[in-house]
Amino acid sequence: MRVAVLGIGSIGGVILAGLADTDAEIVAVSRGHTAQVLYSEGLIVHTPDGVIESIPPNRYTLVDSESGPLPEVLVGSCEAAIICGKAYSTPILSQIADEILSDEGIAISIQNGMGHAQQISSRLGRTRTLGGATTHGAWRSTDGIHWVGRGSITLGALGGGQPNETMASLLSILDKAGLSPIWTEDISRSIWQKLLINIAINPICAISGVRNGALSEGDLWEQSQELLKESISVAQASGIDITGSEMQNLLIEVVDSTSQNRCSMLQDLMAGRKTEIDSLCGYIIRRGEELGMPTPLNSMLMALVKGVEMSSQRD
Repeated sequence: MRVAVLGIGSIGGVILAGLADTDAEIVAVSRGHTAQVLYSEGLIVHTPDGVIESIPPNRYTLVDSESGPLPEVLVGSCEAAIICGKAYSTPILSQIADEILSDEGIAISIQNGMGHAQQISSRLGRTRTLGGATTHGAWRSTDGIHWVGRGSITLGALGGGQPNETMASLLSILDKAGLSPIWTEDISRSIWQKLLINIAINPICAISGVRNGALSEGDLWEQSQELLKESISVAQASGIDITGSEMQNLLIEVVDSTSQNRCSMLQDLMAGRKTEIDSLCGYIIRRGEELGMPTPLNSMLMALVKGVEMSSQRD
């Protein structure tokens, strides 16, 4: 099976490293400095077991998404495309997925936030698009990817039901890669769960400048719990069958398993990059407005994160 990984950030790097241990053919789609490093040096991953893995450049075919059209030899060549890039990159990544996939190929979004799979499906069609969510924890630094928390990848068809042959093959490859895939017939609920967990962790850790584990200490944990409650209310009003106790237990589990992780939003602020706050708190705010529900905590945190973004850009 030939699999394309679109966006080689922290989670994309974890997936690429896992696939490198299987017999899958890999296409790595990246850009800028990351693409240059992948081309010349390969990928370094610090695993949760303390082992440092080095993936050489000859293990994958690299595509620099900023270097021009997709090479003709890769057009229609992949059975699966795993989209890991930032929320605001979804339009261009959808286009690349459409070009690189075979006629029966499938795309899966495991991005943060809501609506990405639907956006991809508008180009590929619902039957060729999977929604996804991951609880693997990782952060990126100059010495490679730090995979600090093993989790799982949950995926499912937008219309529900069981996986077809191509989807089953992807599940098998992800299992061999040690990425713990889980198939669900209600992927919308899983994506909402991931959204709520991201909202409860990312903006608070990003503004505070702390790793996930620090969230469980004192006032930060109280703020996280209040933010989670507000967001759960919007999810429930949106028809999602989810409970507060379930989400609190899941939050504890994720914070514990990713305690050494710098969340993606903190990494973005540290690097002076645009964050995905619009796809997290911003989504809850917009959904709340549609339902006539106030979301003051989400609104405050979105304003604070955007303030830090502007500050770094002006500096």
